Amino acid sequence: MRQDDQDLSITLTIGASVSLRIVSASRRTDIPALYGDWFMNRVRAGWCAVPNPLNSKQVSRVDFVPGETVIVFWTRWPAPFLRHLDALSARGYPFYFLYTLVDYPRPLEPHAPTCQRSLEVFLRLSERLGPERVIWRYDPIVLSEAMDADFHRERFARIAERLRGATRRVTISIMDDYSKMRGRLRALVAAHPELAPRAFVAERDGTLIGDLAQLAQAHGMAMQGCAEEIDLQPWGVAPGKCIDDDLIRQLFALKAPGRKDKSQRPVCGCVESRDIGMYDSCTFGCVYCYATRSFDTARRQRAGHDPMAESLIGHFRAPTSANRLRKTASGVPIQGDLFG
Repeated sequence: MRQDDQDLSITLTIGASVSLRIVSASRRTDIPALYGDWFMNRVRAGWCAVPNPLNSKQVSRVDFVPGETVIVFWTRWPAPFLRHLDALSARGYPFYFLYTLVDYPRPLEPHAPTCQRSLEVFLRLSERLGPERVIWRYDPIVLSEAMDADFHRERFARIAERLRGATRRVTISIMDDYSKMRGRLRALVAAHPELAPRAFVAERDGTLIGDLAQLAQAHGMAMQGCAEEIDLQPWGVAPGKCIDDDLIRQLFALKAPGRKDKSQRPVCGCVESRDIGMYDSCTFGCVYCYATRSFDTARRQRAGHDPMAESLIGHFRAPTSANRLRKTASGVPIQGDLFG
């Protein structure tokens, strides 16, 4: 861990009694890869606008307050965001990364960075932040004729060897069947029948999970499950929390609310957070993506993105705040709207 990050943790300990909020950036899209400039503009503004995914007429304001806001990034390609890390730390925001890293055939994820490039950036990010703040996601596990247990054992072992010492935790889940991706899967299977996903069968596939858990342990990583309907505990994988109050306390000496996030599925262990992303905005084109219904829509929305807008996509306006200028937990005043 670098010296400035150590100092940041010490500073945040002083404000540990404040009411903490967690910002999720984002389950719905890859903000570090595609929308980092917008994110930093909103951090400087002190807030952003987030429309309700089910009713865009309902727009919420999500505040960023130094000393009171923890940020959890979800990404598979944070390279464009690395240049913002120092500025984000300097503003007093603790954060950690959930980093998706698999090595699947290109038809499954045609526009994602290659495994080799992702590994290199993972190592750079871990070197800057420390291994506790970069969590590996081998997720989702897609099973097929071509991607059988041996395929996953070999790919997982190779990645784990490269990441030895660069992370302390790896998160897994089995691919779920979402209606958004069924049309894409039919097209994939028509062109590549060997990639046709098959369901997890405990008698056949359980040993794979146990083997991955042992590989993780051998490389200094604890393995946990993510919102998994299948009970993986018989093979040594306990349910986990991606938005994790215990981890936040360990990393930053901050007490986050431990309430389960009721907006997530019942099997999700995450604590409450505010997600600032928007669906249909990621352009990596992963066939198994639950957050994108239409890649054409995603490309169109990405092309029309305005990094100066209040919301990630479009120009949704947040409710005005009567408290335009206030002090943070550290006593530093922040302006409610940089651009107003």
